[in-house]
Amino acid sequence: MPDDSNTASRQGSAQPWRERMPLPADSAMTPPQREAAQALIAGPRKGVYGPFLPLLRSPQLLDRVAKVGEYLRFESVLDARIREFATCIAARHVSNQFEWLMHAPLAVKAGVSAAAIEALRVGARPKGLPADEDAALDLAGELLTTHGASEPTYAAAVMHFGEQGVVELTTLVGYFVMVSWLMNVAHTPAQAGASGEGLPAFPL
Repeated sequence: MPDDSNTASRQGSAQPWRERMPLPADSAMTPPQREAAQALIAGPRKGVYGPFLPLLRSPQLLDRVAKVGEYLRFESVLDARIREFATCIAARHVSNQFEWLMHAPLAVKAGVSAAAIEALRVGARPKGLPADEDAALDLAGELLTTHGASEPTYAAAVMHFGEQGVVELTTLVGYFVMVSWLMNVAHTPAQAGASGEGLPAFPL
């Protein structure tokens, strides 16, 4: 559990604050939990952290969620810049510290402007985006607020990403909202050593 003085890395603001579903002690894990943890360590994530801490309570679900996430993060037809930008949009929408502090630097590294990421962080719409980032922002924003996509937004997304890309972008937004909700409930904090400006801790 992180130092309680580091409130920027906490998820949730209930008092007294606690991480509700931390990594279980090895001696307390069931064989399926140990197997699921080892698969994460051996895979591209190289560890058990983030949403997989609470997901260890359901090892079969963890396995299925992990496979979906691996495809969306590492194999999707979408460019890494779009994937990371969309992940930040989802994390900001649900105010999730872990995903924000992990993916905001990755988005900048992939080519999203630091100004665009900072605008998202403070709740503003980024300005002057490349056309494909603007299309991704419109699609993700409409999904998160209206649960669908208007014809102009859909047409722009298909033009930039193709039908497969639209399916994967839509699924990516849903995936990261889902795992963020799980961490919001579990009060899963940001990784130890995460740097950058966090988001307001919400919900309780």
